[in-house]
Amino acid sequence: MIPNNTALLIIDIMNPFDFKHGETLAEHTAKIVDPINSLREYSQAHGLPTIYINDHYELWKADYEEIYKKCHNEVSDGIMTPLQPREDDYFLIKPKHSAFYGTALNTLLHHLSVKNLIITGIAGNICVLFTANDAYMREFNLMVPKDAIASVSDEDNHYALTMMKNVLKAKIDPTAGIL
Repeated sequence: MIPNNTALLIIDIMNPFDFKHGETLAEHTAKIVDPINSLREYSQAHGLPTIYINDHYELWKADYEEIYKKCHNEVSDGIMTPLQPREDDYFLIKPKHSAFYGTALNTLLHHLSVKNLIITGIAGNICVLFTANDAYMREFNLMVPKDAIASVSDEDNHYALTMMKNVLKAKIDPTAGIL
């Protein structure tokens, strides 16, 4: 059972995958679309906030539609389209890896009385891991569904999950085990 004071974070899911190893990351990310959608549906049904935190892609606007347009292409369509934010979701941009760095995320979470975070998205070994680290330092309880984060390599993803479990005390289970 997920506590009422929980928020779902979806990190960097709006992505063009137009970089070295981008297609590999897109293939791995396609596998996490359904688990993230299950978490979104649960969150919406139980009145839990869903917060998207995304790279800005030099637009520097917390405008989901503009970022979607900039990132949308043949490779990203099957990932971005089914995971588009809903009207009542929050959308923040970030300048660097952590969703906390240079953003209003911490203030928003406190305003929403959130104590627990479900962290999902990409890349598991970079932005998800850095966000989990910053959340842990801010004393949030962490859940990181192991089937709802993706990295370029399976080894990097496994390493990130191990670090989050052992060092950051995150609950690392499949989405079904968290729901």
